[in-house]
Amino acid sequence: MSNIGSGSAPCRFAHYFVVCGIDNETGLEPDALLMNILKDVSNPLFSLILINVLSAGENFDQSPLKRTFKSKVLAHYPENIECNPFDQDAVNMLCMPKGLSFRTQRDSRTPQFHSFLITREDGSRTYGFVHTFYEEVTSPQICSAMQTLHQMHQAEHNASAHNCPSSSSSSSSSSSSSSYDSVRDTLYVSKAMCLITPMPFMHACKRFLSQVHRAVISHQPPPLPLESYIYNILYEVPLPPPGRSLKFHGVYEPILCQRPGVGELPLADFPLSEAFRLLGVENLVQIFTCVLLEMQILLYSQDYQRLMVVAEGITTLLFPFQWQHVYVPILPASLLHFLDAPVPYLMGLQSKEGTDRSKLELPQEANLCFVDIDNHCIELPEDFPHFPNKTEFIQELSEVLLSFGLSPEGGNTSSEPAVSSQTSVLEKELKSTSLSELVDDRKNGNLGGEALDVLELLQGNPTLERLQALAKRTGVKVARLEALAVGQKAVGEEGVGGRSPAEEEELRNAKLNVQLREVFAARFATMFTDYESFVIQNSPDLESWLTNREQMHNFDKASFLSDQPEPYLPFLSHFIETQMFATFIDNKIMSQWEEKEPLLRVFDGRIEKARLYNVRAPSLRSSVYQKCTFLKESAQAIEQRLRKIDHTAIHPHLLNMKIGQGKYQQGFFPKLQADVLASGPTNNKWSNRTCSTQRRVDRHRQHNDHLVLDNDHKEKYMQEARNLGKNLRQPKLSDLSPAVIAQTNWKFVEGLLKECKMKTKRMLVEKMGREAVELGHGEVNITGLEENTLIASLCDLLERIWSHGLQVKQGKSALWSHLLHYQTREEKNEQLGQEKRKPESSVGLPALHVSVIQDMRHIQNMGEIKTDVGRARALIRLSLEKKLLSQHLKQLLSNQALTKKLYKRYAFLRCEEEKEQFLFHLLSLNTVDYFCFTSVFTTIMIPYRAVIIPIKKLSNAMTTSNPWLCVSGELGDSGILQITKNVLEMKFDRQNLGKLTTVQLGHDNSGLLAKWLVDCVMVRNEITGHTYKFPCGRWLGKGVDDGSLERVLIGEFVVPCNDEDGGRGSRTPPLQQSPSQIRRIKPTTVQIQESIGEAVNNIIKHFHKPEKERGSLTVLLCGEGGLVWALEQFFHHGFRSARIFQKNVFVWDFYAFMENADQIGDLQETPELLGLNCESFCRYVNAINNMPRNIGKDGKFQLLVCLGARDRLLPQWLPLLAECPVITRMYEENALLRDKLTVSSLIAVLETLHDFPITLESSLTKSVEL
Repeated sequence: MSNIGSGSAPCRFAHYFVVCGIDNETGLEPDALLMNILKDVSNPLFSLILINVLSAGENFDQSPLKRTFKSKVLAHYPENIECNPFDQDAVNMLCMPKGLSFRTQRDSRTPQFHSFLITREDGSRTYGFVHTFYEEVTSPQICSAMQTLHQMHQAEHNASAHNCPSSSSSSSSSSSSSSYDSVRDTLYVSKAMCLITPMPFMHACKRFLSQVHRAVISHQPPPLPLESYIYNILYEVPLPPPGRSLKFHGVYEPILCQRPGVGELPLADFPLSEAFRLLGVENLVQIFTCVLLEMQILLYSQDYQRLMVVAEGITTLLFPFQWQHVYVPILPASLLHFLDAPVPYLMGLQSKEGTDRSKLELPQEANLCFVDIDNHCIELPEDFPHFPNKTEFIQELSEVLLSFGLSPEGGNTSSEPAVSSQTSVLEKELKSTSLSELVDDRKNGNLGGEALDVLELLQGNPTLERLQALAKRTGVKVARLEALAVGQKAVGEEGVGGRSPAEEEELRNAKLNVQLREVFAARFATMFTDYESFVIQNSPDLESWLTNREQMHNFDKASFLSDQPEPYLPFLSHFIETQMFATFIDNKIMSQWEEKEPLLRVFDGRIEKARLYNVRAPSLRSSVYQKCTFLKESAQAIEQRLRKIDHTAIHPHLLNMKIGQGKYQQGFFPKLQADVLASGPTNNKWSNRTCSTQRRVDRHRQHNDHLVLDNDHKEKYMQEARNLGKNLRQPKLSDLSPAVIAQTNWKFVEGLLKECKMKTKRMLVEKMGREAVELGHGEVNITGLEENTLIASLCDLLERIWSHGLQVKQGKSALWSHLLHYQTREEKNEQLGQEKRKPESSVGLPALHVSVIQDMRHIQNMGEIKTDVGRARALIRLSLEKKLLSQHLKQLLSNQALTKKLYKRYAFLRCEEEKEQFLFHLLSLNTVDYFCFTSVFTTIMIPYRAVIIPIKKLSNAMTTSNPWLCVSGELGDSGILQITKNVLEMKFDRQNLGKLTTVQLGHDNSGLLAKWLVDCVMVRNEITGHTYKFPCGRWLGKGVDDGSLERVLIGEFVVPCNDEDGGRGSRTPPLQQSPSQIRRIKPTTVQIQESIGEAVNNIIKHFHKPEKERGSLTVLLCGEGGLVWALEQFFHHGFRSARIFQKNVFVWDFYAFMENADQIGDLQETPELLGLNCESFCRYVNAINNMPRNIGKDGKFQLLVCLGARDRLLPQWLPLLAECPVITRMYEENALLRDKLTVSSLIAVLETLHDFPITLESSLTKSVEL
């Protein structure tokens, strides 16, 4: 092979021409895969293969014509190319994935076309295009071997039929249809021709291979030997330059192809119309969303080309992003163990004819999108977000399809027509006419118009028309004229500008492709218009950025999400966590030091162009759908290239071949002369031009190597930077040795552990908030949406860990399946040795039994959750909220016998050291508080337990009244719950109340001893274990304390401190408690003013948080240190309670005294504003006094402050109270209320609350009529 040939290989249209088929020397060989299975059924790596192969009936009980036999690469040209080494095993495996197929003259032998691609470990791709046809078997040895196999099969079949007569009749028909007799029958075997190319020019390759096959089966030999056409496409046809079109020549007719320009969407030649036809618009958008969120996608079809078309179609639509994980559109049987990979993948699996989907056992389905292409249906993962503006998006795609005459719903239409094996006489004559013109042409393929001129002269001639009609009646053909006429008619009806109907169809497909892709690209351009503003670029050079890549934040996610429309957030919060988005941002950062990555360059150009068109100033982000504006422009660019051909390749020509070799024999592919196909020309201008271009590129690269990192050093860092969180980029198809498989699984284990470390660290950093920022970790806040995204991501990771290395798949959730096995064993053990527990005698809540079995029972009792995947995720959320996730999983894995039974040796869960590190990372999540179960499952019924704890041990026995309780939370309240007399504890079931905030406690004041001294109320959620304490410390009863018969108590979250909690003690600060009556230390004036300022500040901070993060406002108003408590301190300062009365006097007494005294008349004579304030004050006090509830004087004061804050009246009432004459009798001279400067500053502080909508819980305002 010449140096020039190899040097110019990157610029060639095709790299290899390959022929695969049966090797007559070795004869029939059973597929090595099947033989390995039969030899070693216990091999765990191939258990899946055994299930799939045997379930399809591909075993030795089948007719020999339906068995799997090994194919081989019979020839490939050239021998090797340096830039793209030939991988014989992979190419053979993908050219004939099912191995050799045998047929007889009774069977259909229609040729088939399919494509494949090989993705190397570095992510680069090579495309293969295969034309498979049937050739008659001429080897007597192979015919004899097939005859022998058939006789053996027939004997076995007869024996089984004798033993089981009922099955004999049903199988007799199938047996006769697949019989073989070497004397009576003609045997055919499959053979494949393949072109391997660096770019996916599918239509051009398909047409070239089709023409080669037509030459093989034609009655007449081709004008030139086949070597001339193969040599031409391998060495003399270049890749079209960007933005240009190219014409080259097949055996019978020219072939056109075009390549998008630098600013256009990259080349995509697979027909998207076929993908939309097979699946429908809505299904395809759903699959597209799953791919964007990097789920596991498994395509399933009998047709290899369908697998390829759908896979390539979807990945093409990802622009400007790129799939970063395992990508195998056609998964050979020998690689089925890759479905066990606990990583995102996009794979295609061939379904066997008659195989039911339910029999297909997959390692894990919790995060799997299963696409049954042939049946036009998909199975989606649970709980994944919809693509933004999905309805409008589907509508726009439907309009594009309808404009091309296609149905948006897709449908059960026939598959792509196979290549026709018969050619009409007229068509052959037309082709030979075209060929003769091609051979005689002196314009290097630009065909002259001589034929057209002749036809125009002859058309319309009445004499010729009569002669032609007479010839038809007598059966004589005027071949040349008829061919010209038919060809012109076809062009006139379907073609434009001299193009054939096939070329017109290709143009139509290309225009549809680009318009559909533009709609998808426009959605990303809309969503990420301002993405560059949120890219964090803080490294001085590339080397320092690559070195510190793992520790750096490259994108301000919180700010980006806060700038997006609300409907986009569920999708975007998931998407910006994906590897493809991280790689996109990495490419953006690196573009400041290097040449821009092509997709990024095109995308940035689109955004810049959109900004130029949008002359108005950018407004707030809107979720209004914007249609794509580039459809017409992009379609015109393609049409212009194909109308005016830019380049024409050198014609096929005679080669310096040996005479007598490769003799033409109809129906048989000849043995090609390898010496003439081994290397390319050494003196054509195109080769020299590409070589000089390559040398310039090499010099430029060498120059850059001195300025930046050397390539090896850079590649090392690039792999680390780009592959964060990825376990394995791509399986190597050609090496399937046990050592390689073991190494692959070890990479999975390492990758899963690294991913766990990163996810738990991210969850901690985001949850810790400002503390984490001070320690140097990333952004400040995290919204509930982001938290939910991170937890969902953790659930997916745990499912993938539990799916790795499963012995036998049971159910869609591997984690829940393991838990059920564990539950069954533990419940048997409990029945064998039940222990009687001693009853709890202490006052307070009984201890809550903590175990993974108990939590599983809670989840199983939740009727709202219907699937195993949902139950597993609910248990993870519950365990995380209870700070028991690590403990529960450790308990589950402690049963080693069960783990060994369920998992293979290489599974993650059986790697002891990695498993311990994994549990340690999960344990770190106990340092922060999550309410991810309570906040998500808002409609479930939850059992609660409440305990009332009196101050005196027997005080409850002294109560003759009927007590009641009402528990309120962020999601609702329990309603009035009557408590049985003299019983301190009660249980009740209610729909999830959320985080508990208040308890109303009271009694009806009946009986002789109608008073109650209560220390506190304890309430516990029996599922989550969350316990709340509601301090009271006051009397309930008339004539005692403030005369209250009911009190509103404010809750505080109680942190458990048992030894078994295992690190659960670390927490965020507790909620405030109800203020107590006992105030032994009088606060100073400075402390009172500070407490008011702090209470107001806390309320303002509350409203500045995201709405879903705010929590309870009641706590900030009525809790310890709240606004009511602070104002009560203010009004108590300098209060002369003991000098006026001989009993306790409350602040409310001052209000009531002022409202009832003669001061009102005096105040109403003051300025009008003060009079209005007085009127409103009296109205509120009267309404509180007249309500049927007996909440006591402190309760009334609390209610008045809350209503005044809600209705923005507190600053108006304060001057009224300060100016009231009665103040001199009830307050000392140094009281804060009598200090005008202090009152003015307090009014200013309270007025800051006017900007916020304060809402009150119904437990506070119940029965008040204003």
